[in-house]
Amino acid sequence: MLKAKDIMTKNVITVTPATTLEDLARILIDHNISGAPVADDKGALLGIVTENDLINKNKRLHIPTVMRLFDAYIMLESPAAIEKEIRQMAAVTVNDIFIKDVVTVSEETTVEDIATIMSEKKMYLIPVVTGGKIVGIIGKMDLIKGIAR
Repeated sequence: MLKAKDIMTKNVITVTPATTLEDLARILIDHNISGAPVADDKGALLGIVTENDLINKNKRLHIPTVMRLFDAYIMLESPAAIEKEIRQMAAVTVNDIFIKDVVTVSEETTVEDIATIMSEKKMYLIPVVTGGKIVGIIGKMDLIKGIAR
């Protein structure tokens, strides 16, 4: 049975929270990758940033829908969601846009479990972590190559 250690990319390109978005875009292009783990100076995983995060930074601001009920105005979107969207649009560094709640796997996680995570959680770039340190990463193509073996 194939495991994460059999299909993961071992040479992981990471970024730090201080990496500028321009540098992040260049790293993604130069290495032909869809995202990168965000790590501290000691290599501990802090989160992940993907091309989708860069795209979301450049989208149009969604104007919240407001409903009038009697003499009150009610915003149908939460103020927190609107604040997050504005923060993303004003982002300058990875720290402003990266995802902190990251699903990780161990080197012993089976390919079936990884496929289930990707499918159910809609997460297509999964860090492989041992002792809090990044030892690999699995993307969709890594999984497909593993399945094709």
